[in-house]
Amino acid sequence: MAVITCIDDLKRMHRARTPRMFYDYAESGSYTEQTFRENTSDFARIKLRQKVAVDMSDRRLARQMVGLPVSMPVALAPVGLTGMQHADGEIHAARAAEKFGVPFCLSTMSICSIEDVAAHTTAPFMFQLYVMKDQDFLAAIIERAKAAQCSALVLTLDLQILGQRHKDLKNGLSAPPKMTLPTMLDLATRWRWGMGMLRTKRRFFGNIVGHAKGVGDTSSLMSWTAEQFDERLDWDKIAAIRDMWGGKLILKGILDPEDARIAADFGADAIVVSNHGGRQLDGALSSIRMLPHIVKAVGDRVEVHMDGGIRSGQDVLKALAMGAHGTWIGRAWLHGLGAMGEAGVTRALEIIRKELDTSMALCGERDLDRIGPHNLLIPQGFTDEYAIA
Repeated sequence: MAVITCIDDLKRMHRARTPRMFYDYAESGSYTEQTFRENTSDFARIKLRQKVAVDMSDRRLARQMVGLPVSMPVALAPVGLTGMQHADGEIHAARAAEKFGVPFCLSTMSICSIEDVAAHTTAPFMFQLYVMKDQDFLAAIIERAKAAQCSALVLTLDLQILGQRHKDLKNGLSAPPKMTLPTMLDLATRWRWGMGMLRTKRRFFGNIVGHAKGVGDTSSLMSWTAEQFDERLDWDKIAAIRDMWGGKLILKGILDPEDARIAADFGADAIVVSNHGGRQLDGALSSIRMLPHIVKAVGDRVEVHMDGGIRSGQDVLKALAMGAHGTWIGRAWLHGLGAMGEAGVTRALEIIRKELDTSMALCGERDLDRIGPHNLLIPQGFTDEYAIA
């Protein structure tokens, strides 16, 4: 086996082992992919400040995120179609997260269902909700998350309408894949993936098929989904969902200081600064560039987490130094899953933890609570290059 030293190594393995349509689904953004690219390139512009001749012993990476103890402030973000990157993918990822001591969040658009993941794990996991127009389905899936004892509801706010991802349209993305000639030729070279999918029964959107009215197969699912994202979602509806849920609520998709202040006033337990991985509004600013504005807007009234562009422990360190209380990773752990299943997710987390620990030490710090802007060298104008009203 090749020596795996960084997330890019896992990314290369993921690309080689997973069908093109699913790899492209993970590694793409909307329209020109400007925001998708800048989520990572803006991290590269921020430099770390090296310090020497300081005590670097007894370093601590553990803290709490939304009241839960974590081995490091990194959560596995919700990703749709995870079970198409690797057979039973959501189960593999949740198990890896549980053993590592970090949170896992299951997507509404997962292949493995809430019940599947709950049956194969012991630690509570978070559930991410897309708000659908079907009120019976909405109420039922919240009750299912309660029954599974999910630790928090993560309400995604930035997908009331789908951004267009060119690669998905060109690849004819579907779950399971439609057997066109190009798809069959591609699958013929992905034998590990194919063997895994033959051994599992989980090949559809497990949270929806058999649960939403009139959705019993792939064709009915696609038409139902296309019509169901609720374009009328507003703060009144969010309040109704909060009351239905009754537990910890995390609001994901905040990218504007005004929205952040409203979310803090609303009483959210945490907000996630996110542009949906550059998959929605192309041309929006990167998450790391918006993070300090949002931290300034809400102060300590609500936990601020950040998602988007994190590919290393150094990126985690930079986000924490810019004010994030916690970070979320998506593509980083997904590359591990596509490469090697549960072991690959574990390897991705090990890489990030080692990079975070080593970089923190070389910055002269040994406690996450002491990390701040003083650990960074930030380009002049980085946070105010663009005017924010």
